[in-house]
Amino acid sequence: MAQWQLWVGCREVNQDTGQFLRQVFALNSEFSFQLQYSQDAARAGVLSTPHGSVTTPVFMPVATQASVKALSPGEVDSLGAQIILSNAYHLYLQPGVQQVRDLGGLHQFMSWPKPVLTDSGGFQAFSMGALRKIHETGIRFRSHVDGSEHQFSPELATMNQQTLGADIIMCLDQCIAYGVGKDQVREAMQRTHRWARECHRVFNQSDSAVGGGQALFGIVQGGAFHDLREESAQAITSIPFQGYAIGGLAVGESKEQMYEVTELVAGRLPQDKPRYLMGVGSPEDLVEGVARGVDMFDCVLPTRVARHGALFTREGRVDITKRRFAEMNGPLEEDCDCYTCGNFTAAYLWHLFKAKEILALRLASIHNLRFIIRLMETMREAIAGGKFADFRREFGGTYRPTDPEARQAQKERWLRARG
Repeated sequence: MAQWQLWVGCREVNQDTGQFLRQVFALNSEFSFQLQYSQDAARAGVLSTPHGSVTTPVFMPVATQASVKALSPGEVDSLGAQIILSNAYHLYLQPGVQQVRDLGGLHQFMSWPKPVLTDSGGFQAFSMGALRKIHETGIRFRSHVDGSEHQFSPELATMNQQTLGADIIMCLDQCIAYGVGKDQVREAMQRTHRWARECHRVFNQSDSAVGGGQALFGIVQGGAFHDLREESAQAITSIPFQGYAIGGLAVGESKEQMYEVTELVAGRLPQDKPRYLMGVGSPEDLVEGVARGVDMFDCVLPTRVARHGALFTREGRVDITKRRFAEMNGPLEEDCDCYTCGNFTAAYLWHLFKAKEILALRLASIHNLRFIIRLMETMREAIAGGKFADFRREFGGTYRPTDPEARQAQKERWLRARG
């Protein structure tokens, strides 16, 4: 009964969603994408949204529960972030999409004036393993908060995001782990296509799309199988979404496979629409994704590893808790313009982590996010100046990625933990 009441409540909210969104999106009613520069496959453009413009390529810090962990919205803004990602699954469970709407919408609720993209919750359901069941009508799952049972249908997932008032919302899709059989991947892909058509229908029947206020992105699936990815790209691009995403990567496949699939799919997406590679955020993957034609990225990695003392440098990721930093009387990165490097020594950061001070998590997160945002800014400048190939070569010659065997083992542990 509780689940039915939630579903009905969302339908009631959707009846006046148009009026609500016209208020939330009063700053601007347009959504568009303009490609400005290109070099080979690499692209630089500008997204126009109801809450401002976003230059691409762009990285979106993740504010899963309407908060970038350890940082205030003002701090995230000061780092140069142009757009952030929040998750409709988590906000649906707490505090609830109706409450967010009643408090003025997601932007006002979290005091973030710039654009917001919301993920539908499909990946979170995938990550829950035994706590979820997937049916043709949607994803049934138990809340990780209180164990209550819920179901996301394409209709509900779309209306949840409309109700939150995000600038860009995502279709509900079925993500599937790397390593399962091709028949299972095909079945999940085809279901994703059916759900995409339903999401598009629901979206366009509401007032959300009137005047271009919100944008809905479709998601290409198909695992690591090239023929399925081609089929999915054709099916999803046949639906006139405002943008297109590449989903189902960074779930256990090798980097080489991820790069191959990204290049394959990006080459089959419309030139005049934004392209979004979901859940990817390590520095080397951002460079290689841009080189293959991707415009938008998101990932929890920069802030998650920061909280464990892993900090990005131009030579690779370092562990600030190692003894060699204990007496380093200078910033971690001499040429870094972040607040952390401008005010504190590496030795101080080492001390904070050893002392388990909360400030350690904040300063490390500030550094990592600024490193990633600055990387995106540098790539845009290189593309605009026709020097991206040189930048990519120099970056690859300097930056040392984390050990691939250790990275793969970490992914496998995460997959096993899903049950």
